[in-house]
Amino acid sequence: MFEFIRKHKAAAIVGGLALTAIVATPVLAQRDPAYEAARASGAIGEKPDGYLGHVTSPNAAVKALVDDLNIKRKAAYTRKAQETNSTVEQFAFTSGCNLIMRTVPGEKYQAPDGSWKTRASEAPIRDSRCP
Repeated sequence: MFEFIRKHKAAAIVGGLALTAIVATPVLAQRDPAYEAARASGAIGEKPDGYLGHVTSPNAAVKALVDDLNIKRKAAYTRKAQETNSTVEQFAFTSGCNLIMRTVPGEKYQAPDGSWKTRASEAPIRDSRCP
């Protein structure tokens, strides 16, 4: 019983911190018109692993932008994982769940089967392990 409570408490902490930690990255990135244009055009989208992905073959500028943002996300995930005694992968996954949920209609996200979807008015398709 104690182990069950400990695991679920840790998952709740990781989920809450993941949402808090990742809010800053999209907000800062949204100041970049190139990021906004890439999202709006459907060239990039959110992946379940917590990172941005290329929906279409990227040009050099979009590739550099995504690489830079993913490096910053990994650094944030690493810091927060250490603070919450979780792994980087666990923290990134929970963040990915939250980021996909926060997409807006018209934005791209990757479904659990690996296919790219365009967010409609209904909730996105997320991994069954998402909190």
